[in-house]
Amino acid sequence: MDAWDNNMERITSGLLNIVHHLGEVLFSAGSEFSLTSLGCALAIAVGFLVARRVRRHGHIRARTLLRILPRALFPRRIVRHASTAADFGYFLFNTFVYAGIFGMAAMSYQFLTNGVLRGLIAATGPVTPSMLPDIVQRSVITVMLFLAYEFGYWLDHYLKHRVPALWELHKVHHSAEVLTPLTTFRVHPLDTFIFGNILAVTAAITNGVVAYMFGDTAYQYVLSGNNIILVAFIHLYVHLQHTHMWIAFRGALGRIFISPAHHQVHHSTNPIHFNKNLGSCLAVWDWLFGTLHVPAKEREKLSFGVEPAYADAHTITGEFLSPFARSFNVMFGWMRRRPVMPTESTPQA
Repeated sequence: MDAWDNNMERITSGLLNIVHHLGEVLFSAGSEFSLTSLGCALAIAVGFLVARRVRRHGHIRARTLLRILPRALFPRRIVRHASTAADFGYFLFNTFVYAGIFGMAAMSYQFLTNGVLRGLIAATGPVTPSMLPDIVQRSVITVMLFLAYEFGYWLDHYLKHRVPALWELHKVHHSAEVLTPLTTFRVHPLDTFIFGNILAVTAAITNGVVAYMFGDTAYQYVLSGNNIILVAFIHLYVHLQHTHMWIAFRGALGRIFISPAHHQVHHSTNPIHFNKNLGSCLAVWDWLFGTLHVPAKEREKLSFGVEPAYADAHTITGEFLSPFARSFNVMFGWMRRRPVMPTESTPQA
């Protein structure tokens, strides 16, 4: 009976941990997939559809609105698509994998921050602690760490699209043939691991430099552990980037912010859209480095997925196991083809 009781206790504890973690994901206001942020996305989508209907027809009846909104927001072709089912599976899996991967990245972040700070002190000497008010210091580090996150996101995304071995991992995300808010979880675990550590490096360098400038550690404003500026963007429109809602930012806004239409262009199978709009919330890094494509005001005709499509897409084999093989094949193939570096025993041409 003792063994039975111990096993039941472990099972109960495991289930409670799962429920607790799901609760944090859905009910923490600062979570990247909180119900509050999803609710805001839904409200913005409804408002956008209503405004577009009024603009085209001059009015709208409540009865008509109730009839067309469900179909407009949740089209059957998307809800019933195999890609959507795969996205849901990724959500269940990566909800728990993310926690472990970003936990390891957090350790790298703290280690690197301390290293940057010690290096600056060794190179130029200690700095007298700043007399600026705490609200100023915290505001500065909050903005700087948000920009560091955006740059790390852009850099990671750029490398994933330019380095063939990394693309084979990132291709999993682009295999989605329809877009839903769950598509954000459609990421290979190794892709996530690389992403988390690149973010750790960019954030740690920024944190170390700012801590040195102020002569002391400054703490960013957070909500449930997430940078408060990022949380604001998540509540505004980030969820809508992985949807069929064509909301396009144009002009100056289109060069500063990544609208839903920007990111839909990023997922396009049209070659003119390849490797464009690599940012998360901001388009400024794309603008600076020449990877920006400002979308048209009216919906562009797009198809999503990867070309050529592979037969085992939307399956465990195709999305978890095959990417490892494809990535290693590309990497080792490159190593076999690379030129031999000149040495004393290798004559130069």
